[in-house]
Amino acid sequence: MATVPAAADSAVPAAERGATIIADRVVAKIAAQAAREALRETAPTDPTDAHATVAVRRRDTRRHFGEARVRVAVELGYPSDIGAQCGVVRRQVAERVRALANMEVPEVAVEVERLHSPLLDGGARERVR
Repeated sequence: MATVPAAADSAVPAAERGATIIADRVVAKIAAQAAREALRETAPTDPTDAHATVAVRRRDTRRHFGEARVRVAVELGYPSDIGAQCGVVRRQVAERVRALANMEVPEVAVEVERLHSPLLDGGARERVR
């Protein structure tokens, strides 16, 4: 069994040892999952899906892995409180990306891609006017 001498750790300064970079697609997956979780909280009986596209900007600081500006597209049930649902999605996405990727999230843009109405008894969609 080989051991690394303690002097090897201090031979290279901490600032020059390297960095961990979180891929954009990983941040997008975290954001999409967080959006789905938030939508399940606000409307547990409404099956929905959320998609996320992410733009990541890296900062030149050593204690953070960067900064993510996130855009999330969601499908919501109608009628509902759209503003409240978007607010919950925004907070959940920012919190989860910050916790799981250690990235600052100054902006989460929530785009309502589609509104859908509840199903009628016969399985046909209700017409919304």
